[in-house]
Amino acid sequence: MSQEQNQNFLEFDGLDQLFDEGQEPFSAPQESMAPLAAKPRDLSFFRHIPVKVTLEVASAEISLGDLMQAESGSVIELDKMAGEALDVRVNGRLLARGEVVVVNGKYGLRLVEVLDAGMLSNLEH
Repeated sequence: MSQEQNQNFLEFDGLDQLFDEGQEPFSAPQESMAPLAAKPRDLSFFRHIPVKVTLEVASAEISLGDLMQAESGSVIELDKMAGEALDVRVNGRLLARGEVVVVNGKYGLRLVEVLDAGMLSNLEH
């Protein structure tokens, strides 16, 4: 791999944590990273990449048999209390807790607690 290709590849090294929580980030040999470590990385172009934000109300674990018996009007008890903050996930990774609001007749999201500020700060360089 040429030095220029290696440099372009290394610019993305810590970003895989934004998308794949369980994988180890790429680590190159120390001698090849030394000249790049002093350069600040401009990651502002990542600000325009769309991500999927999901508001998770609650969940329940039930047997398949109980689920098959559900019909219109059935109630399934969930694992969160009414009024408890909801989980906000970005590409499946827990980012914050929030609450539902109504904005101009549409549902909206108010963040009440950011849990993974590091995920967002990686894009501020």
